[in-house]
Amino acid sequence: MRNLTKAIIALFAVLAVSCTIDEVKDRAVIEPVGAPVLTAPTTGASYVLKPENAATQAERFTWTSANYGGPVEIEYTIEIDKKGNKFATVQSLGAIKAQNQLSVTVEAMNKAVMNLKATPFTPTDYDVRIKAITGLATPMYSNVINITISAYTTENPKLWMPGSYQAASGYGSDWTHATAAQLSASGFGKMDFEGYVNFAAAGSKYKYTTQANWDGTNYGAGATAGTISTTGGDINGPAIGYYRVEVDTEKLTQKLTATAWGIVGAATTGGWDNSTAMTYDKDKKVWTITATLKADDMKFRANNAWDINFGDDGADGILEYGAANIKVPSAGNYTVTLDLSKPRAYTYTLKKN
Repeated sequence: MRNLTKAIIALFAVLAVSCTIDEVKDRAVIEPVGAPVLTAPTTGASYVLKPENAATQAERFTWTSANYGGPVEIEYTIEIDKKGNKFATVQSLGAIKAQNQLSVTVEAMNKAVMNLKATPFTPTDYDVRIKAITGLATPMYSNVINITISAYTTENPKLWMPGSYQAASGYGSDWTHATAAQLSASGFGKMDFEGYVNFAAAGSKYKYTTQANWDGTNYGAGATAGTISTTGGDINGPAIGYYRVEVDTEKLTQKLTATAWGIVGAATTGGWDNSTAMTYDKDKKVWTITATLKADDMKFRANNAWDINFGDDGADGILEYGAANIKVPSAGNYTVTLDLSKPRAYTYTLKKN
């Protein structure tokens, strides 16, 4: 009986070894054999992306199958990067398994290139390729094609104002884009810019730039007063003061209006006839006043006149030109703050002391 038991155990051991060897022999070898080939689009394709077409197809990318030496499921990713960057900062336009084509929407393409720091509304060259991968196998990459994309943004375009006024006026070091005052357009694709800028240095100079560097379009002094030019030199700054700056890059004009801000209204000591002056803090870039107010209406206005005034249509702390009166909730002593440092996103606070 003991010998029979040993024989049975030995038989099962042989079978187990046999099955293991057979499985290894039959297992497919997964290794890169043939890379995919990107067939559409072709080099030279160009795309002008627009927000109103965000949900529509920008392009249908097609490619041939990759070969990993056996019947395996392969995932394909469309990769994009700026031309010549060797896919060091690659972005994905989309991925799909076991298919040889993928439709990419305008929104997806725009998001990818904006992540690559595209300059909106400016044609830029990009490299595109297909990445193929399965399991733990080595990825394979297709041929590279070059396409041109003009991206969009739904954010308002901006202008930077680097200049020699900055250090004295609370904007960091002179001629430094990162801390320079900014202007904002009224909407994406618009060319009418506005913002408020403090000039605390006499005889200062500045320029307008479309990027936070000198690589975009730069505007200097025009041939006549109130004009700007893409070929002009430094613009002479105004007299010391706090200015509303308006620039039109289509008409190539600029307008600087000196402003001194105050509060006015039935809630204030001056009523609706005389503004109570506020004080500007160049470090915090805000106008402030501490005042005793009545439970009534007030507004902000410049130069003790109604040409430039702010109210609040939504009672949400966001200011609009010529808007509804601001309600002071209850009588008392308040610290009132007016913040015009963020172009076209002007705000205020009423803090009871």
